[in-house]
Amino acid sequence: MTKTRVLILGAAGRDFHNFNVFYRDNEAYEVVGFTATQIPDIAGRKYPAALAGRLYPNGIAIYDEADMAKLIQELKVDEVVFAYSDVPHEYVMHRASAAMAAGADFKLLGYKATRIKSTKPVIAVVAVRTGAGKSQTSRAVVKALRDMGKKVVSIRHPMPYGDLEAQKVQRFASYADLDFHKCTIEEREEYEPHIDLGAVIYSGVDYEAILREAEKEADVIIWDGGNNDFSFYEADLYITIADPHRPGHEMAYHPGETNLRLADVVVINKVDTATPENVNKVRESIAKVNPGAIVVDAASPIFVAGAEQIRGKRVLVLEDGPTLTHGEMKYGAGVVAAKRYGARELVDPKPYAVDTIADTFRKYPNIGEGLLPAMGYGDKQTKDLEETINACDCDLVVSATPIDITRVVKCNKPILRVGYELQEIGTPTLAQIIRGKLG
Repeated sequence: MTKTRVLILGAAGRDFHNFNVFYRDNEAYEVVGFTATQIPDIAGRKYPAALAGRLYPNGIAIYDEADMAKLIQELKVDEVVFAYSDVPHEYVMHRASAAMAAGADFKLLGYKATRIKSTKPVIAVVAVRTGAGKSQTSRAVVKALRDMGKKVVSIRHPMPYGDLEAQKVQRFASYADLDFHKCTIEEREEYEPHIDLGAVIYSGVDYEAILREAEKEADVIIWDGGNNDFSFYEADLYITIADPHRPGHEMAYHPGETNLRLADVVVINKVDTATPENVNKVRESIAKVNPGAIVVDAASPIFVAGAEQIRGKRVLVLEDGPTLTHGEMKYGAGVVAAKRYGARELVDPKPYAVDTIADTFRKYPNIGEGLLPAMGYGDKQTKDLEETINACDCDLVVSATPIDITRVVKCNKPILRVGYELQEIGTPTLAQIIRGKLG
C-alpha cells in the first residue's frame, strides 16, 4: 500500500497532538515533517523517536513554515495538515492556496478526530481569541468545583518549547516545579496562577499519557485551553469565552469559531469595559450560530496593591505577550489600571527595546502604543526583556502579566502587579451551571 505523505504545519502544540492521536500508529500515512511558526526558535528541532513511535525510529524533522512550498516539492508531500490556532480564516486559506499550488492537498483535523475520552468528567475552558479571559474563567471553575468537594486537576494546552522528550508529561504543583522544568515566561503565565490557588496543573507533549496521570488524582479534569484552540479532550461541559473588545472576531478566526459553535456555555467577558454596542454584536453572533448555548455575562475587575503610587507617574505597562502579538489586542488590564489610577504618561518602550524584543516590535508593528509584551520564550529573550525594562525611562512598571515577573527578571524600578478575576453578572453563574451538570 502506498502511504500518503504528510506535512503538518504547526507551532509546537496542536501539530504534535494531531500526530500523536491520528498519525503516529497509522500505517496509511507517513508524516515526513512538521513546520513551525508563531513561536521563536522552535524550528530546526526534531520530534524525537521516543515520542514518534515505532513507525518513526529516526524521529521527524521540524522545519520553518516559510519553506513550505519548497518542502512540498523536496519531500514529495501529498497532503498538508494545518494545525495551529488564533489566525484569521483568510490566513488559513492563503496557506491552503499556497499548498495546493505547490501540488499538495490541504486538510484540517477537527474535534471528533482528535479528542481523547477521559474516565473522569471533563470541563473544557476555551476561547474565541487569545486574551479573552480563559485563565480567570478556569480559576473560577476550579473554585466552584472545590466548593462542591471535588478534587480538581487542570490540564493546559501544550507549550513544549524545550526538550520535547523531557516534556512528555509535566506536573506543576509548586514554584520549584516551574524551575525544574525550566519554564519560559509564557509557560509560567499559565501555570503559576494555578499554583497560587494550591491547585495542580499538567502539560507537556503526549496528551493521552498526561490525561491518564491526571485521572489518578482527580474527580474532575479541567481542560485549560491555549490561544483559541479547541479541546484535546471530549468535554462534558464546553465553556467558550468571547471578547467584546474584539467584536466579530468570534466569527472570523480559526478555530475560535469552532469553539463558539461547540459551546454549551458562552461567557461574554469584559462587559464592564466594552461598549453595549460591541457586547450586542457578540450576542448576535452567538444567536446566529449557537442559539442553544447558555450565555453568561462577566467582568474581569482589576486589583492593584499600592495603586496610589501610579498617580502622576510616567508608567511602563507590561502585558501578556501572546495577547499583544498574535492576539492583536491593543491594550489590556495594565493599561486600564494605569489610566484608572491616574498615570501621567504611558512610556513608549520601543526606543529602549533590546535585540529580540526589538525584533518582536518589528514582527508585530500593531502592538498598542506604550505597551511592552512580556516576551520570554527562552533565556536570551528573558534577558532582553529585563534589559529593555531597565533601560526604559519611566518611574515605575505596571505589570499585568499573570505571573510575578520579579521571579524571572531583576528590575531597577518599582513594579506594581495587576490582578484580575472573573466576576459573573446575573444568573445563571458558572457554579450553578456546573452543579446542574455534575451534581
